[in-house]
Amino acid sequence: MREMTKRFLYDAFAGESMAHMKYTIFAEEAEKKGLSKLANLFRAIAYAEYIHARNHYKELGLLKDMSNNVQQCIDGENFEIEEMYPVYNNTAQLQNEKGAERSTKFALEAEKIHAEMYKKAKTLVDKNEDYPAEKVYICPVCGHTIENEPPEKCPVCGAPKSAYKEFSV
Repeated sequence: MREMTKRFLYDAFAGESMAHMKYTIFAEEAEKKGLSKLANLFRAIAYAEYIHARNHYKELGLLKDMSNNVQQCIDGENFEIEEMYPVYNNTAQLQNEKGAERSTKFALEAEKIHAEMYKKAKTLVDKNEDYPAEKVYICPVCGHTIENEPPEKCPVCGAPKSAYKEFSV
């Protein structure tokens, strides 16, 4: 692929990915305000943006075999843990931006867990085995992630066990 086209597809992938997330967030907010049809519109168009992002990602040749896909996850999580979030958090502290400091701290703590889960997944995928956890729980406040059973209280933000969202097979 020619360099300019490749660059533009990367930019389009980033833009479509952000639109997908933004519209998903808007859908949650519309739902909270009782605007279920608007929430549905946001979710539908968010899905269309996901399709665009997926198509760009595939066209860039970034979708690989499962071992490489999981490795991409490990690499991304490690970058966030080792470089991105420590710098973002330090900057937020330096500039006394308490909300940004909390947000980046929450993300950093969750990314550490994600990296370990992906490392475990990579080992298993390389042996042609599936990931063992049938349930994964996510704290909706900070993103704390845990397999099988949530704690009574989130160790990162203190949210109750009942707040965790379950993802199960």
